[in-house]
Amino acid sequence: MNRDKNSYTVIYASVMVILVAVLLAFVSQTLSDKQNDNEKIDKMQQILRSVNMATEDKGKVISTYMSVIKQELLINQDGTVAQTFEGDQLAQNEAFKMNTRNAFKLAADDKSIALPLYVAEVDGQTKYIVPMNGAGLWGPIWGFVALNDDCNTIFGTDFGHQGETPGLGAEITTSKFSGQFHGKEIFKGGEFKSVAVVKAGHKADDKDYVDGISGGTLTSDGVNNMLDASLRPYVLYLTNNAKK
Repeated sequence: MNRDKNSYTVIYASVMVILVAVLLAFVSQTLSDKQNDNEKIDKMQQILRSVNMATEDKGKVISTYMSVIKQELLINQDGTVAQTFEGDQLAQNEAFKMNTRNAFKLAADDKSIALPLYVAEVDGQTKYIVPMNGAGLWGPIWGFVALNDDCNTIFGTDFGHQGETPGLGAEITTSKFSGQFHGKEIFKGGEFKSVAVVKAGHKADDKDYVDGISGGTLTSDGVNNMLDASLRPYVLYLTNNAKK
């Protein structure tokens, strides 16, 4: 082919564009798969932290999760179970993959929307793990709260955030903050109360409470609201499944 012709330039440019496009698509797909895997492992770690079973070895996260988590459920807001996933289905289904941030918003107005819950076994005891989503001072906050088999007493919690202030609101991710929830009850006298997050030195008269973050009032308020709003759709399920 005559390289001096315009047709050569057009063909050469077209081939290069196609090659670059294919290369970019390949790189994008490769990175996307890796990102998805990292997000999956990170979520597993968060769930495991809520039952104090997290491992620092990322190579063991999946195997630990599969041994600790016995079921992933989709729970109807009337207290019934919409779907149950277990065994090889774990972490491969809607209960695990669901964008709970969007789901909680939709479920507030649509009671037909089912939400995920995870059933774990720790030292022979059943734990019920509820996902949480809310808003902090600067962006989304989220977490998981694990309840004992009485479906009332908190066994553990784990919190995350997108952009809270280091040293202030970001302290919700520390064990000093999350550890306060251990042993707190979300029901009082058979009535759902949640757990209040209050300013240090204050208290809540009709419910269990923990101290908020000093200097992080708005983030603390966000956690307080998130706990109540996220647990409330599960009240009927928890009431029905509480071990007497």
